[in-house]
Amino acid sequence: MSEAAKPSADALSRVPLFSGLERGELEQIAGQTSLLEFEPGSVVVREGERGPRVVAFFVVAEGRAGVSVGGEDRGTLEPGDYFGEIGLLRDAARTATVTAETELRCYGLSAWDFRSCLRDRPDISLKLLEELARRLEQ
Repeated sequence: MSEAAKPSADALSRVPLFSGLERGELEQIAGQTSLLEFEPGSVVVREGERGPRVVAFFVVAEGRAGVSVGGEDRGTLEPGDYFGEIGLLRDAARTATVTAETELRCYGLSAWDFRSCLRDRPDISLKLLEELARRLEQ
């Protein structure tokens, strides 16, 4: 597989949680990600898992992964797709299992790196709170 670039601000702007952030803020978050590689058949996250996780949020850079809930197929993730954004904000059980169908490369962001970014940039925290409030209103 080719070397994948860090996720772009444009890719992160498609994540509903990040939709209210400016380009520079999105680039700062993208800069905190790390490249992770998974072999076909590897479980990236497992439904029901909880507790401290090394990585909470993922953006697919290359490859394909299947999503299942309760053992039923629920779709496929491909480059540009993402999952786990709520894990950045709270330690909740995973709602689905994601399994690599091909060689898979994802950019992952740990909750503690994300929270460090929020401590350094309280303006980002405020915008995320505003977005969450909008979603609650809906």
